[in-house]
Amino acid sequence: MKVLNKNSYTLLVTAITGAAIALGGAYALGLGSKTVVVEQKEQAPIQRASFTAAAAAMPNDFVEAAEKTVEAVVHVKTTAERVQNYYNPFNDLFFGRPSTPQRYEVQGSGSGVILTSDGYIVTNNHVIDGAKEIVVATANNDEYTATLVGTDPTTDIALLKIDAKDLATVNVANSDEVRLGQWVLAVGNPFNLTSTVTAGIISAKGRDINIIDEQSAIESFLQTDAAVNPGNSGGALVNTAGDLVGINTAISSRSGSFEGYSFAVPANLMMKVVKDLRDFGRVQRAFMGINYNEVTPALAAELDLNINAGVYVANVIKGGSADDAGIEMGDVIVNVAGKVVKSGADLTEALGQHRPGERLEIVVNRKGQNKKFELLLKNKLGTTEMLTKEEELLRSFGAELEDLSSAEKRKMGLRYGVRVTKVVGGRFEKAGIPEDFIIIKLNNIYIDEVEKFENLARQFNPGDGVLIQGFEPNGKANYYAFEW
Repeated sequence: MKVLNKNSYTLLVTAITGAAIALGGAYALGLGSKTVVVEQKEQAPIQRASFTAAAAAMPNDFVEAAEKTVEAVVHVKTTAERVQNYYNPFNDLFFGRPSTPQRYEVQGSGSGVILTSDGYIVTNNHVIDGAKEIVVATANNDEYTATLVGTDPTTDIALLKIDAKDLATVNVANSDEVRLGQWVLAVGNPFNLTSTVTAGIISAKGRDINIIDEQSAIESFLQTDAAVNPGNSGGALVNTAGDLVGINTAISSRSGSFEGYSFAVPANLMMKVVKDLRDFGRVQRAFMGINYNEVTPALAAELDLNINAGVYVANVIKGGSADDAGIEMGDVIVNVAGKVVKSGADLTEALGQHRPGERLEIVVNRKGQNKKFELLLKNKLGTTEMLTKEEELLRSFGAELEDLSSAEKRKMGLRYGVRVTKVVGGRFEKAGIPEDFIIIKLNNIYIDEVEKFENLARQFNPGDGVLIQGFEPNGKANYYAFEW
């Protein structure tokens, strides 16, 4: 469970610390598994539930909802490898060689929710990030080794698959219809106590708590006072009908344990991410192509706006979706696809539920008058295509990369590095980077696998400087600098 610590009024995060985003640009125990693109084949459906007034009303008890949910919530256990570098002055000073790093294993745990009877399970990215082994235990104590289908750090969602059938599942509610004060249950495995159920109410919606440290992070959490503790991460937040409304993700705490506030990724956003991971192995993010500020009373007064809530368009990126639609700097976005937009969190959640190529109706307030625009969403590369991670990298850099094996690293005396296997134009060719170049650092950050390179590369915006350091095919150290 991610912990938002407010000791001395300073926000301290145990796993990842957040950053706000600009929609014109690019993306805790995480354990380095490879993203697997799932073949297109017949899959068990994820059941959607219909909202009813009874689900929002106070129940006589929570028995039915609890019994309906616990069978579909699993215990996720992970094994990660950590490296500790110990300084040995005898080796370093007298023999000129670095100290040998010590490797050790770390155990972690969290929760997950079974979405399909054939074994697709959603959890938090920070639960499995960096894991070399993931084991899932069901409510009846059956254990399975899980495959990592894909992850999305920007929403802190990961999708697992186990080889099973006829599993108990949850129905997924429409989280847009969740109401303040509605009763909810949190179901998970806090402190390794399996199948634990706690109750509370929805305290707030659309919370942005700056806990996801990714440039294109989407934070629009459901806030609840249902008790959530370490180990609940990835577990279910359900209504009194037992239908899933969110995935428990973070808590706000001074002590590291529950103190009254917890946060869940809304089910609608989770469902979009899961569908993308199942279909493409990566999330298909849609961008408007703007930079924005949230409208506050101070901003409204400073800019003489006729509205005191919404998202102020501070800049429109040429050639982006907003530019094509006719949206202008100074507009205030107040509605996206029928959803009222009062904050940046509202906007990012609304866009996060859609893919490139979809058309949305956007309502903006321009000089006191509401105007409607049709927006054709695009991906980061400015197209409406659905791209795999490999295709995005190839299109962005004009290159294909591959991980170095442990044997190759030992042979070359390296701890880090990925190989450029193909250059087909684009930024790499313009910069002069050859095939078989070994990339050691990207913008002074060590690269030990292609996935890390991809995650860093997604955060570049037009005009950013890029520095790649490494070794030529002949073993000579070299670097290449260019502008994104």
